[in-house]
Amino acid sequence: MPTYDQAGRDELYLDPYPLYARARRAEGLTYVPEFDAWLVARDQDVREVLLRPEDFSSVNSLLPDVQLSEAALGVLPQGFGPRPTVVSTDGAEHRRHRAVLNRGLSAARVAALLPYARECARELVDGFAADGSAELVEAYARRLPGLVVGRLIGLDPADVPAAVHGGYRAEELLFRPMPPQAQAAAAADVVALQHLLDGYLRDRRAAPRDDLCSTMVAALAPGTGELTLEQRHELVASLQNLLIAGFLTTSAMIGSTLLHLLRDRAQWEVLCADPALIPAAVEEAARYDTAVQAFRRTATRPVSLAGTKLPAGAHVLVAYGSANRDEDRHERADRFDISRPAGHHLAFGHGPHGCPGSQLGREQLRLTLELFTRRLPGLRLDPEAPSPTMRPTLIHRSPRALHAIW
Repeated sequence: MPTYDQAGRDELYLDPYPLYARARRAEGLTYVPEFDAWLVARDQDVREVLLRPEDFSSVNSLLPDVQLSEAALGVLPQGFGPRPTVVSTDGAEHRRHRAVLNRGLSAARVAALLPYARECARELVDGFAADGSAELVEAYARRLPGLVVGRLIGLDPADVPAAVHGGYRAEELLFRPMPPQAQAAAAADVVALQHLLDGYLRDRRAAPRDDLCSTMVAALAPGTGELTLEQRHELVASLQNLLIAGFLTTSAMIGSTLLHLLRDRAQWEVLCADPALIPAAVEEAARYDTAVQAFRRTATRPVSLAGTKLPAGAHVLVAYGSANRDEDRHERADRFDISRPAGHHLAFGHGPHGCPGSQLGREQLRLTLELFTRRLPGLRLDPEAPSPTMRPTLIHRSPRALHAIW
């Protein structure tokens, strides 16, 4: 794996938008050494890549940013090995994984899940509403999506905190530099998560239920006999991917949306006065500061994109976050404006790899805004707390913390 200046990479992760703007103005594609990839920054070019999966493969869509230590590599074999998932497959194999999620995240299933999501959101707010202040990322944004995706999958609520913890530790292990022993500790948490999920998968093989875990077992490992070891490896990888994607990006979207509304508090007040604007606010927040900023693609053959010739094997970084700030697609694209007419943004992807859980994510943000504007209309950033900063990542862009008072 190439080595880079971590400080330089983190600087780009913390605020990638100036780089995006330069890349959109440049001729052709811009090579970014910190990513070891050609940056695809314009809306039109991003859409083109996403509609050409035969030329731009998803197999290496989530390459890790860090080299794993021997200490971590000694722990990970105690769990389940990596296998292709819906995010990292193409063609027929991608369609096989995608079909399961399309069924499990259908409009009817999402609608059936919403009463539970509202109940969880209300109980979380009840837990801090009387205090007059809270750190909203930890108290709410990182908790609601875990509960909701846990219910979708079929986890016991008592297991959700451990599952969410293991998911965040997996992200840290692959994308944040840590000393060897810290990596080993994170690896142990990931292994614990994998064994937790494996237990659910084997249980659902023996006694299926009406949940996504059972749907996944039936679709990816058809039959009635005991799961083979290879089937367990594949199912654990797929369920772990679904779990992490299900809560990580929605948590990020909730945190970032509240941040931008409270930074421009006049828009928060407008939203409180006119809740009919909430659907538009959801779409604008998703566009303006996209949770999943970018995924990688790899050229399968020599190709040309935006006038740049790429050899087979070249990596491109498909920047949804940049496309969503493209002035050729969105007027005043750098402005956060909840009155903006609905547009066709790329916050949830496009083409074969468009996010199958986009509606569930949207609904959780919508019900959050409905609840907060009704219960906490005086919500504002705590002037005594440090100014919010973003996490240095491109796969769940969100504030580290959000201290608020009301």
